[in-house]
Amino acid sequence: MSARRRALVTGGASPIGAAICRRLAAAGCAVIVHAHAAAPAARALAAEIGGEALVADLTDEPASRAAMTALLAAGPVQIIVHNAGIHDDAPLAGMDFARWKPVIDVSLNGFYAAVQPLLLPMIGTRWGRIIALSSVSARLGNRGQSNYAAAKAGLEGAVRSLAREVASRGITVNAVAPGVIESPAVARALDAAAIKALVPAGRAGQAAEVADLVGFLASDQAGYITGQTIAINGGMA
Repeated sequence: MSARRRALVTGGASPIGAAICRRLAAAGCAVIVHAHAAAPAARALAAEIGGEALVADLTDEPASRAAMTALLAAGPVQIIVHNAGIHDDAPLAGMDFARWKPVIDVSLNGFYAAVQPLLLPMIGTRWGRIIALSSVSARLGNRGQSNYAAAKAGLEGAVRSLAREVASRGITVNAVAPGVIESPAVARALDAAAIKALVPAGRAGQAAEVADLVGFLASDQAGYITGQTIAINGGMA
């Protein structure tokens, strides 16, 4: 990977997001760590890896567009990893719109908010990598996650379409779909026995394993991979 390509990671302070930021920084990228609620963690991570922090609410499209446009003053962003996402689980019969909409807004509308303002300058460089974090839930579904699964499935559709639009410009667009990945939230929801029963590999994945896959897709070596959803789930699907 060429030195100092600028890389934006949305939701960069989360466990997976932070691992991706560190992986891209280790590959020589100038990493922009995005966050909204986790702004202090994003600033601390940016200081650790020699990057910069960007605080923006992806659900506020005008404010987000202004923040993304401001990034361009320092040059185009050639790598975008859209990792931002939230859960608000409930059976659909008991899910009001206030629980449905924010999940869609962050994951799916947030993809538009992060990518669209940065896309034409990226196209102008004739090299780019766009990677969206999906989920095994988009393929398998999951009880209580109709909102989350819908958002992630929508992301995969956007990836396939955008990949066709920009392939001739040297830009690849892919999705990465993790399964059960070790994190404090997973530890609260699933014990080791439950994970072993759920995952054929018998363990939770590591955030660094997801980051390694994202790092490869963001590299020069992955230039002929586009429009794909690549699962990393220990054999769940």
